[in-house]
Amino acid sequence: MAKDKRAEKKLFEVAISQQGYFTYQQARKAGYARSSAYFHTKAGNWIHEKHRIYRLANFPPPDRPDLVVWSLWSTDRKGNIQGVYSHQTALSLYEITDANPAKLHMTVPAKFRKFYPPPKGIVIHRAGLKASEISKQQGYFITTPAKTLQDMFAAQLLDSEEIKLAAKQAVRKGLMTPDEADMVSSMKHD
Repeated sequence: MAKDKRAEKKLFEVAISQQGYFTYQQARKAGYARSSAYFHTKAGNWIHEKHRIYRLANFPPPDRPDLVVWSLWSTDRKGNIQGVYSHQTALSLYEITDANPAKLHMTVPAKFRKFYPPPKGIVIHRAGLKASEISKQQGYFITTPAKTLQDMFAAQLLDSEEIKLAAKQAVRKGLMTPDEADMVSSMKHD
């Protein structure tokens, strides 16, 4: 019984950092047996959300469960999250423009692979991101406001005036420094 309690505690620690969600692989690393997913789902302890993604039943669902679920979907074989919300999705989350995308935009490494195509609601961008360009949220990652505005400008999804306005809003909200805003606002298309 002690082993079960240790596994339960380890899984709880992982799930609490991900708004109650976890992957099958994370449960196995915590010490659960292969048959645990079936047993705990049947018993009502775990809620099956997507393929190999679960939520502890005693955790209330967050306001945006999709952000955590699709972030966990992006894990590699080692269980590391690969996807970082970016572009229009990041703008929407930061609320520095009136962006309200119909799909989730996620940047993944160039070598990102899954056995099946991405879900219909996900737009995949491929790029290498530096650690300094990523902000960790509870259960998912998002590009920093400066990186988000750079990506939007590079993709020609916002013009220079819209970038300046968004940068000013980000400074007002305390999301960017004035120096970062000046750097982003001075970008020019080639």
